[in-house]
Amino acid sequence: MKKKLSIIGGGAAGLFVASFLDTHKFDVTIYEQKASLGRKFLVAGDGGFNLTHSEDMANFKQRYSPEAYLDHVFDVFSNEDMRKWLLSIGIPTFVGSSGKVFPEKGIKPINVLKSIEQHIVKRGVSIAYKKRFTGWSENQSIVLNDSEMLDSERVVFALGGSSWKVTGSDGHWLDIFTNNGIKTIPFRSSNCAFKIPWTQAFLSQHEGTPLKNITASIDHKTQKGEAVITQFGLEGNAIYGLSPLIQHKLETDREATILIDFKPTLSLENIIEKLQQSTSNTTSTLKQNLRLALPALTLIKSSLNKSEFLDNATLAQSIKKYPIKVTGAANIDEAISTGGGVCLSAIDRLFQLNTLKGQYCIGEMLDWDAPTGGYLLQACASMGVYVAKHLNNET
Repeated sequence: MKKKLSIIGGGAAGLFVASFLDTHKFDVTIYEQKASLGRKFLVAGDGGFNLTHSEDMANFKQRYSPEAYLDHVFDVFSNEDMRKWLLSIGIPTFVGSSGKVFPEKGIKPINVLKSIEQHIVKRGVSIAYKKRFTGWSENQSIVLNDSEMLDSERVVFALGGSSWKVTGSDGHWLDIFTNNGIKTIPFRSSNCAFKIPWTQAFLSQHEGTPLKNITASIDHKTQKGEAVITQFGLEGNAIYGLSPLIQHKLETDREATILIDFKPTLSLENIIEKLQQSTSNTTSTLKQNLRLALPALTLIKSSLNKSEFLDNATLAQSIKKYPIKVTGAANIDEAISTGGGVCLSAIDRLFQLNTLKGQYCIGEMLDWDAPTGGYLLQACASMGVYVAKHLNNET
């Protein structure tokens, strides 16, 4: 006789666990609080639909924090496995110039979502809409919509984080989990803009300008990309990947310092050599020989006195390691993703809750982090596949 298995949440993590469960062993139902599946999945596709990233797995795994926490799920379902599986359900992909993986041209996010939905329905998975998780009963049965009791031998929670609330990812469940004795961590913004105390004079010249082809670093972590100067501060992929470390510093010290390398393709020695060999004045050399962006030039000039600016070693050091103070983060509603949620110590290696055997948590509702560019979706997918394969192999 089949076991009843309930998936609470119809986002990416829930869809992938449903796609890989053995429906000969399990009677599977997805319970989704909205009137359709994958709402955040569709919104995420508006800016370019990154399905995963193509970099080699050794480097791929390093994009996640805590370090090595998700390595075992990528060993079960890697970025290459993702592409092969998508192709098997009719979604061919290609690798863009940045290494990000996209559906082939003409295939929209809704097409990908529909293909996944058709796949799980063909496998016998049921879907129940407008079913909001509201807690547990006294005997630890799932309660939906405040009064509907759900008896299920296995439960997989895929409730999402707390960003983009309009999609249903509203984090309403956090207090419910906390009150049920499950250790949780308050949500925090991730992959978001960070507040920089720019001067008005600087903003009047450079607001809206991107700092291209830079690296940003904090502690041991470095992120390549670009960052746009805004009234609030900085936003862009060069700092998104640093979100966990920046947030930790903000929580402990109330401010953080990131180091910007305005010329990562040149070594410190290369820059000093170019400065020494130039026959032009220093400002002209920076503009013409080093092609230093105007915002970078403005920042460097404002931070160095005249003698420091004319000293090649000091100037080169400022170009390679320019410190920028961060004093805050954008609020959760403006963040692409969130950290926080279920504390990782509250679940075992199989993602099963320590206090509720047979009940699992996957996806963004757990306290892990990753940058944008396909990494978030891949982790949700890999966790779903990992838990599905574990449940399939249960005796």
